[in-house]
Amino acid sequence: MSISILKKTQKKIPTIFYNDHSKSILVKNNSPDLGLGYSINPYRGCEHGCVYCYARPTHEYLGFSAGLDFETKIMVKKDAPKLLEEAFLKKSWEPQSVFFSGNTDCYQPVERKLEITRECLRVFLKFKNPVSIITKNALIQRDIDILKEMSELNLVRAVISITTLKKDLQRKMEPRTSSPSMRLQTIEFLTSHGISTAVNVAPIIPGLTDEEIPAILKAASESGAKLAGRVMLRLPHSVKDLFVDWAMREFPDRANKILNRITDLRGGKLYDSTFGTRLTGEGKWAETVQKIFETNCNKLGMNKEKIPLATDLFRIPQGILNKNQFDLFG
Repeated sequence: MSISILKKTQKKIPTIFYNDHSKSILVKNNSPDLGLGYSINPYRGCEHGCVYCYARPTHEYLGFSAGLDFETKIMVKKDAPKLLEEAFLKKSWEPQSVFFSGNTDCYQPVERKLEITRECLRVFLKFKNPVSIITKNALIQRDIDILKEMSELNLVRAVISITTLKKDLQRKMEPRTSSPSMRLQTIEFLTSHGISTAVNVAPIIPGLTDEEIPAILKAASESGAKLAGRVMLRLPHSVKDLFVDWAMREFPDRANKILNRITDLRGGKLYDSTFGTRLTGEGKWAETVQKIFETNCNKLGMNKEKIPLATDLFRIPQGILNKNQFDLFG
């Protein structure tokens, strides 16, 4: 399909869900610039429809397009909770914090019905293995009962991504995500219940949203976030064409400014996958963004202390342990 598939249309295209028959659920992160060793993704493809999503090209591996197919043909891992439990039961598993999710949002709209993420959280709690959750959806509030139990044991951290505080812009580039105000309300809700919650200013889009960094940090801090992170826009593979088409269509008066600033950060290209700089960019503008971010975090008292999640509480539940022992004599 061509990149034109992301253009607005009067005809509603139905979303189709397929069963994903993966035999494992934890994915090893080998990238040196990612802090966590494993990630879990209950879904492949994402209904949120963020135009800039770096995970879009992964849908091409499945024979789908990175454009509209990524948003409307979703692979669902219904066995994710069972596969997660099997992973924790392996002798080779070393207790460590798992990143939930690594590619697509674990709280995308269909999660309201399927509750795969919720059931996975039950497994994390049962085995007392820590998890860091990142999402753009207020649906995470639904699972506050489990999150509170995990938080009491220092087993969970929530990260809410905010790209912009402008609702009209959010609707154009993240059409089916929670509104900026709902994300801030989610931070307030989670922190009020004792959940360690961070804001992720991401992705920072040069020439479009970078000017909002101070405002986003201030609003998140006022909502209770004590931690903050940032990630620069990433446009790997076919996402470049999708993003350029979108920018030209939605912002014809400033598209060239946006694209030129992106190339300034990426050594003259729209994307550079070099580890160490792919998440931040490089050059004078990247340094400026870093200074703006750090200055505002310091002013707001953010990132003063980050307590690592507990890994020493992990254990195999007694019921499962007894069953396994009994099976030896079966």
